[in-house]
Amino acid sequence: MIVTGLNIHPLKSGRAIQRSAVSVRLDGFVDDRRFMVTDPDGRFITQREFPLLAQVEAYPRDGTVRLVMHGREIVPAFAPDRRLQVTVWDSSVDAALADEAANKVLSDWLGRDVRLVHMDERASRNEGETWAGRPVPVGFADGFPVLITTTGSLADLNRTLVEKGQEPVGMERFRTNILIAHDEPWDEDLWEAVEIGGVVFDLVKPCSRCIMTTQDQTTGERIGGNPIQGLAEKRMSADRRVTGVLFGWNAVPRGEGELRLGDPVRVIGRRGERWPMKTRA
Repeated sequence: MIVTGLNIHPLKSGRAIQRSAVSVRLDGFVDDRRFMVTDPDGRFITQREFPLLAQVEAYPRDGTVRLVMHGREIVPAFAPDRRLQVTVWDSSVDAALADEAANKVLSDWLGRDVRLVHMDERASRNEGETWAGRPVPVGFADGFPVLITTTGSLADLNRTLVEKGQEPVGMERFRTNILIAHDEPWDEDLWEAVEIGGVVFDLVKPCSRCIMTTQDQTTGERIGGNPIQGLAEKRMSADRRVTGVLFGWNAVPRGEGELRLGDPVRVIGRRGERWPMKTRA
């Protein structure tokens, strides 16, 4: 098994950037989900309710970010003392707030009143203690620092979609950080931890999937195959702690280091049982 994909998503719910190498910290990949769009009250906004975010490109740049949409671009300014208390699900973060002019331009682009915030060095957030056994530092990701997926599982899902008369989908629909080339579908359900590039990642919780997987990740349109319908065939969680359909695993790095495409992947612990799934009549 080797790493065949590395991705960051500088803006939460914005477009992904493929990388040949990434730096890993305890809170995830450097530059991954460090910026976020919110409403004026600081409540996070994602593609779930606002698919247009898929059209926003974000490129990290010396403590700020260059945002591009339809050929237009802005580079917001952030000051350590200009803050906004923001919420991501049930957590609250004291984040750096972009300058007023940049927020106005971004609001014009998106057609609604929004704010742009940055998880800077003064901001902090910890999640996942129930699953990881300790508070886990994380940026603006939904709940965990890293998401791991495999090629074999995507291939199996696409076989199901084709059998249902639908188009296959790409891995970009699942907004993964680490894509592992591995032919055996759903084998990751049995992995307790993997070692890549000298960094150990604990796979602590399967990832339940939402409507974002049905959206094209360049336009935001709900077109092509529907992964939710495909996963419902045999990936519907039977454990009430994590509901819905599952694809990929949330992971927590034990240390810091560098990952590169082609790095070998070593499973260093296996579970005795798979995550329970519902069976369909």
